[in-house]
Amino acid sequence: MAMDPVPDDTDALKAALIETRARLSGAEALIEHLQLVIAKMKRAMYGPRSERSQRLLDQLELELEELAAAVGEDEAKTDRATIQVQSFARGQATRRDFPDHLPRRRIVHPAPSCCPSCGGTRLSKLGEDVTETLDVVPRQLFVTEHVREKFSCRACEKITQPPAPFHVIARGFAGPSLLAMILVGKYADHQPLNRQSEQFAREGVELSVSTMADHVGACAATLLPLYELIKAHVFAAERIHGDDTTVPVLAKVKTRTGRLWTYVREDRPFAGRAPPAAVFFYSPDREGAHPARHLAGYTGILQADAYGGFNALYAPERKPGPITEAPCWAHARRKFFELADVASKARGRSSAVISPIAFAAVQKFDAVFAAERAINGLSPAERRAVRQRQIAPLVEELIAWMMRERARLSRHNDLAKAIDYVLKRVDAFTRFLQDGRICISNNAAERALRAIALGRRSWLFAGSDRGGERAAIMFTLIQTAKLNDVDPQAWLADVLARINDQNVKRLDQLLPWNWKAAEAALAA
Repeated sequence: MAMDPVPDDTDALKAALIETRARLSGAEALIEHLQLVIAKMKRAMYGPRSERSQRLLDQLELELEELAAAVGEDEAKTDRATIQVQSFARGQATRRDFPDHLPRRRIVHPAPSCCPSCGGTRLSKLGEDVTETLDVVPRQLFVTEHVREKFSCRACEKITQPPAPFHVIARGFAGPSLLAMILVGKYADHQPLNRQSEQFAREGVELSVSTMADHVGACAATLLPLYELIKAHVFAAERIHGDDTTVPVLAKVKTRTGRLWTYVREDRPFAGRAPPAAVFFYSPDREGAHPARHLAGYTGILQADAYGGFNALYAPERKPGPITEAPCWAHARRKFFELADVASKARGRSSAVISPIAFAAVQKFDAVFAAERAINGLSPAERRAVRQRQIAPLVEELIAWMMRERARLSRHNDLAKAIDYVLKRVDAFTRFLQDGRICISNNAAERALRAIALGRRSWLFAGSDRGGERAAIMFTLIQTAKLNDVDPQAWLADVLARINDQNVKRLDQLLPWNWKAAEAALAA
């Protein structure tokens, strides 16, 4: 292969060298950028996201379980061995106190009828030692018989009989407790119906998947009025959190990607007394028309990420009025954190921080979050006063620092994109300094979606669009119950038993927070 001719002129050689160095520098910059993109994609696939961290935690707990089991096995073998050892002072055993509400089964071991030392029979009881162990009785399936006796009147010969009780499902055989168990197992414990069917079969009861699926659909229809009440309660709030996540939906050839949206009412950070609640919606895609439909009549504050589908909601000409935008500072911080975490690995230096700008930005964000934690639970006026006094200087210094650093960066730089995410919305990002109701993060919505992210690994996909809509109804009920510290299974069992007899004008008495108050009053 013939080599390119080398010019004899010194100036031409210098010009060629400068051009070659420029091309090499551009190529190196492109390589570094592509390495960073690849590292970010790998982090998105395999990195420490919340659900992946949970799986890592599960794995570590499994290893701990195995180690504890091995120790227990070794101790059991040691106890059985007859080895002579020197006496020693045994340490004081720690007593485990089991909850008082658990029933106790007392087993009295027979006392000796005579003294083992002298054979005397005049024994006097001095006391007793009680050792407690925790046992379990497997869940019991039972049949409830509704008996309606018939009577005949000797005077008029008319036959009378009590009316038939309402059933959760018309002509259904499943009781409310069983239905609640199936619903919570599917939507809270991430147990698909086929696994539940296998569990029931091991307990001697045949419940087919199709039968349980019919029950789930009927329960969703029965509980729909409560879903509507929760939705109205959420959108009556002055401020809500909004977010969405993917949900695979079964199709003919392969699964397609649907969306589950959530809007959360959480007034406790600014001392609001309204109970928390979360409402979910399903959509087959992520078009902006879906949040526009969900929030058609809402005009309060929306805490969300910078999803473009929300932009039409903030327009001044929107009817009935614009929604106030409140971005998420945690989303903005995450962009810098990823760069600080990934950049070192992209260049093969795992021990050093390659991006000092990103690292410095994370530290400045953390200072704002640390100051914000101290005002959680205060009134809006108190929160605003503290923010103006303590947090506003930190935010002003952060914005000024970003402007200075941005002027030094190319528009193609990943750090520049992270900085632009904040600077292009600086008015919205600093709005929380003037309004004590606004939070600086959208964590309330992300926590509501966590159950879906964890459950996707178990149930894999929704069966259809209608299945996604049913899931939205059940997630709304279960997550709202959890937000109010209500056991979803106990609440659903009671609601399913009563809802068909409940006066429609008093249906709000079955909402989780009202149900909890009624149960507490009844217990008192």
